[in-house]
Amino acid sequence: MSPATTPTTIGPVLRVAPAAPVEAAAHFRASLAFHADVSDVAASLAAGGDPGFVVLDSRSTESWDQGHVPGSVHLPTALIPGQAAQLLDRNVPVVTYCWGPGCNGATRAALALAELGYQVKEMLGGFEYWVREGFAYETWEGRERRDADRLTAPVGAENCGC
Repeated sequence: MSPATTPTTIGPVLRVAPAAPVEAAAHFRASLAFHADVSDVAASLAAGGDPGFVVLDSRSTESWDQGHVPGSVHLPTALIPGQAAQLLDRNVPVVTYCWGPGCNGATRAALALAELGYQVKEMLGGFEYWVREGFAYETWEGRERRDADRLTAPVGAENCGC
């Protein structure tokens, strides 16, 4: 549909009109303040040196043992209030993750940390997308890596091209 074309019927997508560009920019800028994606986290960690943040796995010990982001800190959400101060520096931003998009554990962990005064972002996609994009992970048996899922990390692409 060209910009000059006006739809004769309004479908579900445009039933509520898009926000004004200024409002949309503010919303999406705010969203980026709260979220990081898997490929950006992986690129920052792979660059060497201090990435400027710590990655926190908020899942259970059983989940951690099955696989986790290399170098991440394990702190289940329920333990954050009592143990965050011993494991995390309040001056270093924290990036939380859980299983994947169908889990809000990283969101709950981020909330708990923010309430304690930490700067925090949530890693979108969680551990599921870390593995699906072909990044190495650690288990209780050592380091592993699976081939990237062509639907999330096309062959030859370093990231989603965003």
